Amino acid sequence: EQAGRTLERALAAHGVETRLAGMTVGPTVTRYELELGPGVKVARVTSLNRDIAYAMASPDVRILAPIPGRSAIGVEVPNQHRQLVAVGDILSSGEAARAAHPCEVALGRDISGRAVMANLAEMPHILIAGATGAGKSSCLNSLITSLLVRTTPDQVRLILVDPKRVELGQYNGLPHLLTPVVVSPKKAANALSWAVKEMERRYDLLSEVGVRDVTGYNAAFDRGDLRTEPRAEGVDDPAERLHTRLPFVVIVVDELNDLMMVAARDVEESICRIAQMARAVGIHLVIATQRPSVNVITGVIKANIPARLAFAVSSLADSRVILDQAGAERLVGQGDMLLLGAASSTPRRIQGAWVGEDEVAKVVAHWRRQSPSVSYTPGVEGTDELLASGTDSGPAGDDDDLCRAAMELVVRSQLGSTSMLQRKLRVGFARAGRLMDLLEQRGVVGPSTGSKARDVLMTPEELDELLAGSDAS
Repeated sequence: EQAGRTLERALAAHGVETRLAGMTVGPTVTRYELELGPGVKVARVTSLNRDIAYAMASPDVRILAPIPGRSAIGVEVPNQHRQLVAVGDILSSGEAARAAHPCEVALGRDISGRAVMANLAEMPHILIAGATGAGKSSCLNSLITSLLVRTTPDQVRLILVDPKRVELGQYNGLPHLLTPVVVSPKKAANALSWAVKEMERRYDLLSEVGVRDVTGYNAAFDRGDLRTEPRAEGVDDPAERLHTRLPFVVIVVDELNDLMMVAARDVEESICRIAQMARAVGIHLVIATQRPSVNVITGVIKANIPARLAFAVSSLADSRVILDQAGAERLVGQGDMLLLGAASSTPRRIQGAWVGEDEVAKVVAHWRRQSPSVSYTPGVEGTDELLASGTDSGPAGDDDDLCRAAMELVVRSQLGSTSMLQRKLRVGFARAGRLMDLLEQRGVVGPSTGSKARDVLMTPEELDELLAGSDAS
C-alpha cells in the first residue's frame, strides 16, 4: 500500500493525476492498478518508465497500458523477495486436476498467483526464446516432467533433440521416447523428416477411417469401430489394415540455432510442414533457442508457430523478434516470462515453474522401473548413408540420377562447390554434402579444403568418355 502511494506521488510530481485502484501481489512482481484522471493521456504514463523505476527504487518496471478488459493502467514492479514456484505445486493444484487433456503441461503461476496449465494441443506449437540463464532449460524440464507425471507412453510419445548434449540426456531410457535423445544436428534433421512422413501416414489413416483428427480416431478405436486383429487366424490379407491407437507426439528441440547452422533449409522446411499441418494428427513442436535473431527465428517459422514464450532478453529488438512487440527486455530473469497465445495479442506474465534434478531423477527412475526394457521406433534418426530432409529424401535410385547430374555440373563448370549443388539441384545442405562425398569417392573432386571449393580432378573430355561408355553399356 505504501509503495502504491509512493507511485501516486511520483506521477503527480510529473503532472500526471492518477488514483490507486488496487494491487495484485504475485510470486515475482506486484502489479499496481492506476486509474487516470480526466484528460490524462495513456502515453504520458508510459513515457515516464525510467522515472517510475527511480521513484520505486527498482531496476526496471513494466507498464501495461491498459490492463486488458479494464479501464486502468498496470505498473509491474519486481518484488524484493521472490517466491519459488515448484512444478509439484502446479501439478497438485485445482487447475491441474481439471485439466483432462494428456498434453496439458505446467507452466507456472501468473501475476495473481493462480496456477497456469497450457495445452500443447491447442497452441498447437510453441516457440521459446530468451537469453542465456533466463530459464529456458528449466521450462523445458518442467514441460517434459509434466508430461511424464500425467501421461503414459500409450498417450504421449516424445522426440527429444539436445545438441548441447547435457540438458536432456537424463531422460534416456524412458518408455515415452520414440528414439534415444538426439544429440547430432544432422540426425535431428532426419528426426524432423521422419515426423513429416509420420504426419502424412496419419493423414492417410484419418482419411481412410473418415475422421477429422487424432482424437476422433482414438475415440473410434476405443469404441471398437476399427479392426485390430485379422479376420481369421493364419489368414493374411494385404488389403486389410490393422489399426492401433495413435499417441500424441511431442517434439522438443532445445537449441534451434545449432540445427540452423548445420542444415538450415532442411530443418526450416520440416518445421514449417509440421507446423502447418500436424495439429490434426497430434504432432506438436516445442522449439527453444537462446539466440532470438532473424537468422534463427525466420519469418517463415514465426508465421507458422503463433504461440510464443519469451524469457528475459537483452534488447528491444530481440523482444520484437520473439513477440513482435516490446516487453521481454523488461523481464527480471530466473523464469520470469511472457506467454503470447495464438488467440491473443496481449502477452500474459508468468513466473515459470522450477523442477530440481533430484525430482526429475525420481520421475525417470519410476518409469524405468515400470519398463526395464525399452523398444525404440526404428528409422527415426535416419541412417548415416542417407541424410534425408522433408523433400530431398526419396528412393535410393534417386541417388544415381542426382549423382550423375552433380558430376556433370561440377565437371563442366570446373567448380567443386557444395552451395552450387544446392542451388542448381535444389537439394538441402545435407544431401548436397553427401553428393559431394560420393563425387570424391569416385575421383571426380579432391578432398575438402575448408570453406574453399574443392579441386575438380576430371576434365570435360574425360566426363564425355565416361558417359559415352556408361550409355553404351
